[in-house]
Amino acid sequence: MREQEQLAKERKRAAELRAELAAWAKVPLEQVRIVRSPYRICPLGAHVDHQLGEVTGMALDRALLLAFARRDDRHLVLKSHQFPGVKAVPLGALSAEAEGDWADYARGASFALQRRRPLERGMTAIVDGHDNVGGLSSSAAAGVAYLLALEAANELHVSPTENIELDQVIENDYIGVNNGILDQSTILLSRDGHLTHVDCESGEAQLIPFGGTEEFSVAVLFSGLRVRLPETDYNKRVRECDEAAAVLLEATGVQVHPDPKLGDVSPEAFEEHAHLLPEEWRKRAVHFFAEQDRVRRGVELWKQGDLEAFGQLVNESGRSSIENYECGNAYLRTAYEVLRDCPGVYGARFSGAGFRGCCIGLARPECEEEIARAALSAYLEAHPDMEGKAEVYFCRPADGAGLLDQDARR
Repeated sequence: MREQEQLAKERKRAAELRAELAAWAKVPLEQVRIVRSPYRICPLGAHVDHQLGEVTGMALDRALLLAFARRDDRHLVLKSHQFPGVKAVPLGALSAEAEGDWADYARGASFALQRRRPLERGMTAIVDGHDNVGGLSSSAAAGVAYLLALEAANELHVSPTENIELDQVIENDYIGVNNGILDQSTILLSRDGHLTHVDCESGEAQLIPFGGTEEFSVAVLFSGLRVRLPETDYNKRVRECDEAAAVLLEATGVQVHPDPKLGDVSPEAFEEHAHLLPEEWRKRAVHFFAEQDRVRRGVELWKQGDLEAFGQLVNESGRSSIENYECGNAYLRTAYEVLRDCPGVYGARFSGAGFRGCCIGLARPECEEEIARAALSAYLEAHPDMEGKAEVYFCRPADGAGLLDQDARR
């Protein structure tokens, strides 16, 4: 019932957005198309995609919707339900530097695509996301949505693998966040009822079916904190991991290439040479290698349908994010602790980079009301300044991104 209600809400949103775009762009309704780009969680595999580690993810039934109609010129004309103003972006005069506003992901998508393929047509578009989704990779959802829309407007046939690469160009080269391929891989590849398992070194992905019959939901405790990733310590943590990798590789006698990653280091080499690392770098490496073990064990537990044991690994991942990766702050640590300790939650951890946004937990659906009440009450007792900003809500796993009018699954 819950899934059908959410699907009906999304269809209503899409119909309203299509009509709004047709009226604004002055085009027939049948010329308007809709991209659905879902938000995502990473149950296990936190902070390791940029080190070429293994990760897991799921797309959610909350999504960013983008209505668009192709134009005859090479301009993007954009509106957002979440931000004021109209943005006009000329495709032929794009700077390689982000401008720091909400349209940067549209500019970044155009920048990334035009590195590889010509864009002969622009589009008029309206984007509609959800509030309070920081940490569920709303940035990657936006990047993927703009890529899919621009490709459709220009009749380009681009594989999911190439779109994963293109979205990484948006994040790394245009926005300036040195992340890996976790977010866009999960958003593009996920399927309802499966855990998406990605090897970030090879790019190989597997859809792992859930082996149990027990239902679960995804609890989201939004902290109320909103800040852009380039303004956090995200890139600093990436550099610390890279520096640890360089020391470990040099100690093993391996020639260190210009972009060393912990994924290039064997667990045995880390155990042997960990004493050479400064404490901060050693902690980052401890997190990486322990998280890789949790991902591999978690995949097997998922196949078996053992949510209790899987949830314990999620808890361990959350604790390591605090103690070893040292991300988060007082607000997010409280969110992790109160959600983790709620009866009916299998396991919880930060979602996203862990510097702002939310914590997520795998939950028993029958406990949702009590989880929402207890978690929000405990969180606001510790942080009363977040009254009216923090929120607890629940999602379900869902399919990955696509054009709604061409997606036969919907």
